[in-house]
Amino acid sequence: MNRKVVTLALASSLAAAMATAAPAIAQDMDAMEKCYGVAMAGANDCAAGPGTTCAGTSTVDYQGNAWSLVPAGTCEDIELPGGRMGSLAELDRDLP
Repeated sequence: MNRKVVTLALASSLAAAMATAAPAIAQDMDAMEKCYGVAMAGANDCAAGPGTTCAGTSTVDYQGNAWSLVPAGTCEDIELPGGRMGSLAELDRDLP
């Protein structure tokens, strides 16, 4: 086979695979929610408020302004040490 034909066939296969995977990823994300105050230091999923920039930048366990993605509907049921609970909104506790 001509190299151009093989390259085109591989590119088409890759594009088709990616197009098929995208809706599944979006659907998985719909089943998740941001939950504040549940991440261990350095294990948050993204922006954790002042003093942090993105994933892995929280500096305190259960930092109130750091969030992690959890299955939708479970955040406020997450129990943590010291009577802490997960929250759908930023918290003013355990800040660095």
